[in-house]
Amino acid sequence: MGKDIKKGLMGVTVDETSISKVMPEINSLTYRGYAAQDLCAKCKFEEVAYLILNGNLPNKRQLKAFEKEERKDRRLSKSLIKVLKEIPKKAHPMDVARTAVSVMGLEDKETSNNTPSSNMRKTMRIFAKTPVALAAFYRLRKGKKIIEPKKNLSFAENFFHMCFGKVPNEDIVKAFDVSLILYAEHSFNVSTFTARTITSSLSDIHGAITGAIASLKGPLHGGANEEVMHMMNEIKKPENARKWINNALNKKKVVMGFGHRVYKSGDSRVPTMREYFGKVAKITNDKKFEKIYDIVEEVMIERKNIHPNVDYPTGPTYHLMGFDTDFFTPIFVISRIIGWSAHVIEQYSTNKLIRPLAAYNGNKYRKVLGIHKR
Repeated sequence: MGKDIKKGLMGVTVDETSISKVMPEINSLTYRGYAAQDLCAKCKFEEVAYLILNGNLPNKRQLKAFEKEERKDRRLSKSLIKVLKEIPKKAHPMDVARTAVSVMGLEDKETSNNTPSSNMRKTMRIFAKTPVALAAFYRLRKGKKIIEPKKNLSFAENFFHMCFGKVPNEDIVKAFDVSLILYAEHSFNVSTFTARTITSSLSDIHGAITGAIASLKGPLHGGANEEVMHMMNEIKKPENARKWINNALNKKKVVMGFGHRVYKSGDSRVPTMREYFGKVAKITNDKKFEKIYDIVEEVMIERKNIHPNVDYPTGPTYHLMGFDTDFFTPIFVISRIIGWSAHVIEQYSTNKLIRPLAAYNGNKYRKVLGIHKR
C-alpha cells in the first residue's frame, strides 16, 4: 500500500462544518459550541434539535413553533401504513426505517426542491414521521394495533406512547431524552459522510437520509448498541462477566461498545449516559446489567486501556426501558435524523461533488482475446 493512501480516510480532513466538534481542550462533544452533557442537563431533546438545525438555542416562542410544526407532521399517509403492514414481521427495523423514509420521498411534494427552506420543511416531516413509522412496525410485528401519535406529548413521550400504549414515569422519559440528545449529531461519522456524499451529487434529502440509515445499520457504527446487548445476554449474570471478557480478549475477539476513533481520553458522552443507565436500573429494580457493565469495563480498561463509547451504556438502558434489542439502532435513527439533516443542508450551502481517487493495484493492460482463444 502506498504511503499516501489513507485507508478509511483516517486523519483526512475533507471539508468544514459548523455543526459539531469534539473539542480537545474540554474533551467533549459540542453542538454549535455547547457541550453535549450541558445540553442534557439543561435542555430537552426538541431544544437541542432546534439548535443543531438552526445554529442557536430557541427562546420560548421559537421552541413552541418548532414543537407545533413537528407535532402536526406526525401522521402517516394511508399508503405508508399499507406498506408497513405488508413488510415481513421478521424484517430488521433498520430496513423498515430505510424503506419508510424512501416511501416518504415518493409522497413528498417537495422532494425535488432543494432550497434551504424546502429542505428544512422536509427535515421536519422526516423527523416527525420516522418514529411514528417505526413505532407502527413495532406494534404490527407483535400482532398489535397501531397506536396513533398524540399532539399533546413530547417527542420522547410520544414514542413510548406509540410503542407501548403508555408513557412511563418522568425519570425514564428523561433518560430516553438524554440518549436522543447524545445520539443527535457527531460530525463526519460514517453515516453522516454517506449523507453528505449523496447530497454532493445534488440528490435529495430523502435519498441522503435513506443512505445514511443503511450506513448506520452496520455493527461498526450504529449497530454497536445492539451488539452490546447481545454480549450482555450471552454473559447472562455478573458472576460470569470477568471470565467471559477475559476469555474474549484472550481469543482476540472484538468487544463491541468500546473504543472510538475520535476520542483520545474516553467518549465524553459516556458519563452522562452511564448516570441515566444507573437511574433506569434503580427504577426498574434490575441491577444485573449494571454489574456486568462495571466488570467488563474494568477489565477492558485494565487489560487494553480501551474505554467505553456511548453505545455501551445505551444498549442496556434501552433494554431496561422495554425495547426489543433490534430496535436500539432505529432509536438512534430517530435522533440522528437531526444531525444528518443539518449536514445535508450545510453540504448544499457550499457544495462540491465528493469524488475521491483510488490507487489502482489490479492487472496491467491486457488485450482482449476472442472467446474461442481463451
